[in-house]
Amino acid sequence: MVALTGRDLLGLGDLSSTELLELLSMATLLKSQKLTLHSNKVLGLLFSKASTRTRVSFTVAMYQLGGQVIDLHPNVTQVSRGEPVQDTARVLDRYLDVLAIRTFAQQELVTFAHYAKIPVINALTDLEHPCQILADLLTIREVFSDLTGLTLTYVGDGNNVANSLMLGCALAGMNVRIAFPQGYAPNQDIVEKARAIAGDKTEVMLTHDPVIGAKNAHILYTDVWASMGQESEADNRLPIFQPYQISQDLLSLADPQAIVLHCLPAHRGEEITDEVIEGSQSKVWDQAENRLHAQKALLASILGAS
Repeated sequence: MVALTGRDLLGLGDLSSTELLELLSMATLLKSQKLTLHSNKVLGLLFSKASTRTRVSFTVAMYQLGGQVIDLHPNVTQVSRGEPVQDTARVLDRYLDVLAIRTFAQQELVTFAHYAKIPVINALTDLEHPCQILADLLTIREVFSDLTGLTLTYVGDGNNVANSLMLGCALAGMNVRIAFPQGYAPNQDIVEKARAIAGDKTEVMLTHDPVIGAKNAHILYTDVWASMGQESEADNRLPIFQPYQISQDLLSLADPQAIVLHCLPAHRGEEITDEVIEGSQSKVWDQAENRLHAQKALLASILGAS
C-alpha cells in the first residue's frame, strides 16, 4: 500500500478501486496476523461529535500497531475557545504523525488537511463516513467472498453513510440503491460522482419506494433516522420514515441469503426491528468489529508500514 503513504482520506472518492480492494485485503490479513509499525507513531483524535465505535476502534487499532493515541477533545483544547482551524492544524502538524477528525462540516476537515502536512482522516462529517464503509465492505466480502455484482440497498435518510455507501459500492463494483422519503435525498454531487465511477458496469439507483429497493437485494442497510445534530427533528421524522423500517416483511423481499447491516447506534423499533437486528441474517456485530480491522489497515497503509 505504498500508494497511500502520507495521504489524506477525506472521502472514499480519494481512493481508486484498486486501492480500496487492497485495503480490504490488508484488513483481512490483519485480523489474523500482527503488524507493528517500525517506530512509535502518534495518532491524534480530534472529535467534536460523540463517538463509541470510531473512538475505541481507532484507539485499539493504533495501540495494536505499536503506536500511541492522544485524545484531543475540543473541550480540553483551545479549539473550544475559538482558536482558528488553520492555527490548530499547523500546531498539531508539529506533534502528531496522523490525525483523525470527527466533526460536522466537511469544510473544516478540508481546511485541516490544507494546513497540516501530516495525513488527515475523515472519522465522520455531515457529508461522509468513509471509515464506516470500509468496515461495511469488509463484512460483506467476508460473507459473499466477491463483491462484484452484489446489490446493496440502503433505506432511510440520505445522510453521510448513504453518501459514502454510494461511492464505496461503485468503487467495489457493486450495485447500490438508496431508498429515502421525499426531501431527504443524498448529496447530489456525490450521486453524480458515484455514477461516474460506476459507469456502465454497475447501477446507482435512487428511489422513494423501499419495496422496489429491497427486492432481491443481497444487503439491506439502515441508519438512525435523525443523525447527530438533528435530535430536535427526531419526533417529526418518525411518521415520515416509518415506511422505511427494516422489518422482517421488508427483509423477506430481499435475496434469501441476504444480510442486514446497521452502522449503530440503533434505535430498535424505529429504523430496524428487534427481530431483524437479533436475527440470523444480521451481521451488525461483525460489522462493528470490522471497524477495528479496517482502520488498522488504513493507519498502517497511510503510515507506510510494509
